[in-house]
Amino acid sequence: MPADPLHRATGPQRSATSPPSPGSAVSAVEVRRSARRRRTVSAYREGDRTVVLIPARMSEAEEQRWVNVMLDKLAAQESKRVLGDSELSERAQRLSEQFFDGRARPTSVRWVTNQNTRWGSCTPSEGSIRLSHRLQGMPEYVVDYVLLHELAHLLVPGHGPRFWRLLEAYPRTERARGYLEGVVAADRLPHLPAAREE
Repeated sequence: MPADPLHRATGPQRSATSPPSPGSAVSAVEVRRSARRRRTVSAYREGDRTVVLIPARMSEAEEQRWVNVMLDKLAAQESKRVLGDSELSERAQRLSEQFFDGRARPTSVRWVTNQNTRWGSCTPSEGSIRLSHRLQGMPEYVVDYVLLHELAHLLVPGHGPRFWRLLEAYPRTERARGYLEGVVAADRLPHLPAAREE
């Protein structure tokens, strides 16, 4: 029987922590129960953890459902926030440290609006990385994957076996590629006219 992902502490204010999901920046979830809270549920980020506030009377099943709902809600809000070029550059540096031992060192990382047929590009001789503005608003793990893809090109120019071995270090590679393939497939679908109201 799999262990419950939320390990609870005893006492009137129970807290729960969960291990980080692969590629997630948030490392823990803490659930705080309140007798004064009647119906509302809220959540916020506090450093590297997410705090979820729920009514004390909630069952464990309701608690688990609301934790998932609030995590999804926070992730959706955060994905709408567009990273600036300097934040994108800092993110690339962190990813290089985490997955490539800091060996991939771009001279510039920025968003561009002239890439409509590919998600990113890299010029190894200049050390420059450009990401398509179409990635803005996509989940963080997808943006991270594209950044890592371009960072890997600073180490290995082509798409040979050595290149793909580098990307195997990122645990969400397949999921991110599937997401991007889905976006491309959806763009190719015929657009049906909007339904008319009778």
